Amino acid sequence: MTNSAKGSANFRVPVLSNAEDLINSVDTFIFDCDGVIWKGETLIDGVPETLDMLRSRGKSLVFMTNNSTKSRKQYRKKFEALGLTVQEEEIFPSSFAAAAYLKSIDFPQEKKVYVIGGEGILQELELCGIKGIGGPEDRDKTIQFGPGFFIEHDKDVGAVVVGFDQFINFYKIQYGTLCIRENPGCLFIATNCDAVGHFTDAQEWAGGGSMVGAIKGSTQKEPLVLGKPSTFMMDHVSKKFETDKSKICMVGDRLDTDILFGINSGCKTLLVLSGVTTLSMLQSPENDIQPDFYTEKVSNLLTQNDTDV
Repeated sequence: MTNSAKGSANFRVPVLSNAEDLINSVDTFIFDCDGVIWKGETLIDGVPETLDMLRSRGKSLVFMTNNSTKSRKQYRKKFEALGLTVQEEEIFPSSFAAAAYLKSIDFPQEKKVYVIGGEGILQELELCGIKGIGGPEDRDKTIQFGPGFFIEHDKDVGAVVVGFDQFINFYKIQYGTLCIRENPGCLFIATNCDAVGHFTDAQEWAGGGSMVGAIKGSTQKEPLVLGKPSTFMMDHVSKKFETDKSKICMVGDRLDTDILFGINSGCKTLLVLSGVTTLSMLQSPENDIQPDFYTEKVSNLLTQNDTDV
């Protein structure tokens, strides 16, 4: 069944019926994190055993998240807290993607990056030798409208990076807007445009896309998006692990980010129903993003699943 099967009277949801065949067909598995490996601070059942099995069979594992609030070092600590042993070089958050992109274009050393987002972005920028300002430091800054009130902004800011920011405020929106509007050549970069996030296991929360939307609205400009479904991180992973993209399987819980990311990159795609996407959403006639396979959760890779829809 092709990914363009929408509307076919004979369309059947592509359930994962032979995990063994999928495992044998790829060298690398890329896992989204929120909704796939964990929900909030809770590990999803069967994840440790699944990862151990794949490693024992010589598969490379990559963990890729659009959540930019943490750096690779901070995410490694979260994996450890959940009982998982994962190396920093296996972790690709969108905070790292932003820094890696700026490094790849030789972002001028004399320029700065204004961050609307978390400490993770600032840490990754610093590791790339790029000066970041803003972020959590600006969480308590306020606007007092009155005659002649004026915000000074740094004319050396050459890029504004916007990610999820639970402390977003009007000051940050105005500062980022001024940099993009008034600093010649200033880049507008989004770590991701996710509509929702699983920051706790209790409910869905407004995602990084809401912060990006605020800056889009005030600047009337479109950002360069580096998180999924942009293929920037896939190109980086393919090169780093020296793996052909056709030998990679993207495992995720979102159709419009994870699965579209895999499709755009020419990878195999496996949707899990342990996060955002439900079976009814997948089967909806309004959905035109079809994975190669779907299953309930990643632990179904441990045994062959003979059920169908």
